[in-house]
Amino acid sequence: MIKRLHQYILLLFVLTLFSCNHAEPEKSLDPSLMLWYDKPAANWTEALPIGNGRLGAMVYGGVENEVIQFNEESLWTGQPHDYAHKGAYEVLDELRQLLWDGQQIEAQNLANERFMSQPFGQFCYQPFGNILLDFPDHTEVDNYQRRLDLEDALSSVAYEIKGVKFKREVFISEPEQALVTHLESSKKGELTFNIGLDSPHSEYEVSVEGDEVVLKGKANNYPKELDFQNKPYPKSKLTFEARLKVVYEGGELVKEGNGIKVSNANSATLYLVAATSFVDYQDISGNPTELCKKYLSNLSGKSYQTLKNDHSKDFRELFNRVAIDLGKSEISNRPTNERLISFQEDEDPNLVSLLYQYGRYLLISSSRAGTQPANLQGIWNDQLAPPWDSKYTININTEMNYWLAEMTNLSELSEPLRQMVEDLSVTGKNIAKEHYNLEGWVAHHNTDIWRGAAPINNANHGLWPTGGAWLSQHLWWHYQYTNDKDYLKNKAYPILKEASRFFVGYLVPDPNHPDWLVSGPSTSPENGGLVMAPTMDHQIIRNLFSNTIEAAEILGVDANFIKIVKEKRAKIATNLIGKHGQLQEWLIDQDDPENKHRHVSHLWGLHPGNEIHPSTTPDLAEATKVTLAHRGDGGTGWSRAWKINFWARLLDGDHSFLLLKNLMVPSIEQGVEMNDKGGLYLNLFDSHPPFQIDGNFGATSGVTEMLLQSHLRDENGDYFQDILPALPSALSTGKISGIKGRGAFELSIEWKNGELVMVEVKSLTGSKLNLRYKGKLVSQETTEGETLTFIPADFK
Repeated sequence: MIKRLHQYILLLFVLTLFSCNHAEPEKSLDPSLMLWYDKPAANWTEALPIGNGRLGAMVYGGVENEVIQFNEESLWTGQPHDYAHKGAYEVLDELRQLLWDGQQIEAQNLANERFMSQPFGQFCYQPFGNILLDFPDHTEVDNYQRRLDLEDALSSVAYEIKGVKFKREVFISEPEQALVTHLESSKKGELTFNIGLDSPHSEYEVSVEGDEVVLKGKANNYPKELDFQNKPYPKSKLTFEARLKVVYEGGELVKEGNGIKVSNANSATLYLVAATSFVDYQDISGNPTELCKKYLSNLSGKSYQTLKNDHSKDFRELFNRVAIDLGKSEISNRPTNERLISFQEDEDPNLVSLLYQYGRYLLISSSRAGTQPANLQGIWNDQLAPPWDSKYTININTEMNYWLAEMTNLSELSEPLRQMVEDLSVTGKNIAKEHYNLEGWVAHHNTDIWRGAAPINNANHGLWPTGGAWLSQHLWWHYQYTNDKDYLKNKAYPILKEASRFFVGYLVPDPNHPDWLVSGPSTSPENGGLVMAPTMDHQIIRNLFSNTIEAAEILGVDANFIKIVKEKRAKIATNLIGKHGQLQEWLIDQDDPENKHRHVSHLWGLHPGNEIHPSTTPDLAEATKVTLAHRGDGGTGWSRAWKINFWARLLDGDHSFLLLKNLMVPSIEQGVEMNDKGGLYLNLFDSHPPFQIDGNFGATSGVTEMLLQSHLRDENGDYFQDILPALPSALSTGKISGIKGRGAFELSIEWKNGELVMVEVKSLTGSKLNLRYKGKLVSQETTEGETLTFIPADFK
């Protein structure tokens, strides 16, 4: 501990010395809306992310050599593929019997041989290429600064050389579907640089066509040739193209090799567009050349300033719906890396505000209507063989990506996830039939761009059939936050119904408790191997059934089917408290108090579920505290983020803040990755390690849960809006505006010295309002569009 403290002090001293000769950002800029640094990024997890949902890029901010590494959401290995293992259902009963008989290893071996996906794994998200900019003689610079303005989604670099100021601005426009880089100097004729493109893929070529650098290629095959059973992975078939157009003022442009040189210009703007042959998960017949030329054609005649203004307006419309102010001081104005390193000592609440809004920024940048959902790394990836394939892990990580969407007023950004669930309800129908001989649809613990729904990798953690049921929760949440009955009728309910239809057939009686229905074969992610009756499954299936029942009753449909669902729900095995006072992870009381596993899957009913709460199930709530004490306050980045939400739901704001604080530690110290813990990289990306974006999104969700919870309901089914239910003492004064509660309410809250000052509520659809603070309630009818203001004296 003393050694680590000395390392922190030394690092802070070095950073302070380094930063003394560099300019601070303009004081008018809110430090909770900006990341800034006084030197270029030394590695990818120091670079700054930009994106428009379809395109993503990481800006390093180099001086002599700049790299802008970019991605396009549809560039994946593989090709359209049916992952079903034909006839897998033939061994289903045998698997269950082996597990009932305690022969877990035999069951896992049989499942690996006869039940798992074909091939054994899925495919991976790929990097696209790099924009390479070289600036001759830009070696010794003064007043260097690079930053990321969250409100405008703009990355910039500025520095001086011998009195000449150079500036670069980079953004990715959603309206124009282009990555735009603008370069300028304060003195005419001083801008000289080389432009090139390259790609990490094996098959690609770069050429110059007039004022455009063109990159064409074909996606690499999956990094492994053979799967677990020595069967070949399908070859990759996607083709891709990027075009970088150069527009300049003053000076000249010449072709140099397979790149372009701009000499003695006053300014220049680079427009990068990119596309692949991907159309949808069943079709890869697209023409990337035509798409790129179309994108460039749409840019014709538009000035840089017009594109920048349109981009800013588009991004702000989403981002500025929510504002948060937790206070600031002089320490808030330091470079972001210094702020992160010292947070354990100073607990600057403004850095919490920055991390909160950074989560919203990252979701806007990686998930827009009509795009692919944010994957394990959002939309940012620089590796051909990324960690966990950078796909969709749906036993926690993908769902965590979207916990913040509805509550932080970004409902439409959940559309890509909801569309993926709709796709899986199609591909998962075949899996339900081939693997279980059941109706309905099912998805397991992973999926990819080809919408694989079969169990993958290894039965000891991959044969987990409730991934699709968990994802379906987000469809129900969208209805809860919007009250959109057309959406419920036409989109959500049909998918919920068919997911429930699968589990109506899947659940089986437990031999030791014949009146109970249990799940299996399954697993408790990712702990304990293949089993029968994991607690998490039962919580998720109960939630799915409850949501399906309520949706059907709202719509007035399917009474006979819903009667069956109600009967099944009533028989699902209950939550149990074990010999240590813990919530049991399985029906068998075998939890190990020394187990520090990062997954705490059986607390799903506490969060994101709603069946455990201190006010409604106090005994179970206390049991979850015991479980959390056993697992500890450490874990990987996303695990710490989930625990922030757990403790907020347990109404313990200080413990929730402790987990937030444990997340907000640097994952790299003195250039060495700390593989024994999670935390944040210096660009505030979440660290598993390595990088996973879910912890960023989970942190934003967790802070929101500290300030507003709306998952509890009264006897009539109307939602309580619980104000400041888990306010930490470290965040005793602040305000937030624009967050949303279930029942379609938009709220703004202000508090001081740990006490509510004011809450403003806008009723979006005219639902009944139950506003609760410290156990006191304001309950009244509302009209659509009405805004109401309350102070503490109004609560009775």
